Amino acid sequence: MRVLIAEDLYLLRDGMIRLIEAYGHEVVATASTGPETLDALLEHRPDVSVVDVRMPPDQSDEGLRAALAARREVPGLPILILSQHVDRLYARELLADGAGGIGYFLKESMFDADQFVEALERVAAGGTAMDPAVIAKLLSSGPSHRRLDRLTEREHEVLALMAEGLSNQAIARRLFLSDSAIGKYTTSMFGKLGITDDENGNRRVLAVLAYLDRS
Repeated sequence: MRVLIAEDLYLLRDGMIRLIEAYGHEVVATASTGPETLDALLEHRPDVSVVDVRMPPDQSDEGLRAALAARREVPGLPILILSQHVDRLYARELLADGAGGIGYFLKESMFDADQFVEALERVAAGGTAMDPAVIAKLLSSGPSHRRLDRLTEREHEVLALMAEGLSNQAIARRLFLSDSAIGKYTTSMFGKLGITDDENGNRRVLAVLAYLDRS
């Protein structure tokens, strides 16, 4: 897997390089500013990129804007965004095109190396990898909150795990339930939320997240 790292903090960038290479993947390029990130993304078109939200020169949202600009040029270019905060706006912009190959994790979540690398691999494969803390933020606020009140406690659990990118089979294993039980919860949940289900698991996850975070 060819990985690009866009992070302005040297120690964090170097640590990610060592971690990713230790898992047998190749870091093909690094960037430390927003403009460098965009140029590197378009030049190398890596299998997946780790991009910090806030980067020089302004330390605002240069990394995110570079990632979004690159995905406009290369639809579906896999990006895993890092942030120190849960920001609904960032998640909404990431999910807007519905192309998949996206992730949003808090930097503090990188203390779990296996989880981080698994998220990278999932995004590289065109899937979705969302930090549970980000999911919790999306599930607890926004204009869809009243519809979420209609869900049972178990349906909330299924929705949160689905939004993380887990398949029905993985959710069943996590909750110690049968695949058929998860299918029933999913059908009920989508009906209550007014979202049409489909056979594409990635589109289903994106539809749930986009609906919960739309304005």
